[in-house]
Amino acid sequence: MQYLDKEQIAANFSMEEAIAACKEALELYSAGRADIPLRTNIDVPENNGQALFMPGYVSGSTPALGIKIVSVFPDNIKANLPSVPATMLTMDAKTGIVNAVLDGTFLTQLRTGAVQGAATDLLARKDAKIGLLIGTGGQGFQQLRAMLTVRNFEKMYIFDIDQARAQAFAKEVATSLAAFGVEFEAVADVNAVVAECDVITTVTTAKVPTFDGSLVKPGCHINGVGAYTLEMHELPETALAKAAKIFTDTDDGVLAEAGDVVGALEKGTITKEDLSGELGQLVSHPELGRQSAKDITVFKTVGTSALDVVVADKVVRKIQG
Repeated sequence: MQYLDKEQIAANFSMEEAIAACKEALELYSAGRADIPLRTNIDVPENNGQALFMPGYVSGSTPALGIKIVSVFPDNIKANLPSVPATMLTMDAKTGIVNAVLDGTFLTQLRTGAVQGAATDLLARKDAKIGLLIGTGGQGFQQLRAMLTVRNFEKMYIFDIDQARAQAFAKEVATSLAAFGVEFEAVADVNAVVAECDVITTVTTAKVPTFDGSLVKPGCHINGVGAYTLEMHELPETALAKAAKIFTDTDDGVLAEAGDVVGALEKGTITKEDLSGELGQLVSHPELGRQSAKDITVFKTVGTSALDVVVADKVVRKIQG
């Protein structure tokens, strides 16, 4: 059994490969070829903690079996330890034997960026040039990297509620992502640039909309990546109402956990008929996607262990040979 850390995964598995793996995972999920049980949560009250267990099996041409374990122990910070450690175990689907343990935090960042990249690739206009990333926390870098991987952007605006963090992030990616030849600009007023943008990606846990949806221009593609509970509402209802297409990673997950979408449904801003389907269905049937250059399209993801097990399995197969 091998342990694969962040550096090993990053050095051996590209964003392009991760995006392809996410497309495959969601296509198989939508085709009914995945067994994804409900997440198991175990409280550890005496230590103010909780352990989350997320198993999954996807029966593709190369079956993927595994489990991701995420712990939430806020007091760890007092001991200079990660407060949300994550570990991914992959198993040989033929024998049930664990064959690798991976850095679950980096794997999650990689596959979450990659599934957004898959959606942007399938839904954004081919000539998209101006992008906007809202949120520069732990997920921000891979989200930006995925956007740049699938479209030839000329300029990328960066916004965070913490302006100093946005500026530091923009400065860092100007060096680390220089190969893409993109101009990065941190902005203090997100709504001052929304109308310019061809692609907008939000990766926040905001409980209120992160931008003014009425400013979104025709043809824009929007990714809602960060909000994953019913209390979170990073996508504005006005943007959802204007969308010609709204795709999800999984309908069940989004309808159970995505506060921005569920809230819009409850208010009648949109109806279930406005939901266009799952991204995996779009992989199989691209004709279901964007119908015109003026369509506003939306992708909403809350995550699924189908993504974890397929991406992790492909990482392990590539490294172990």
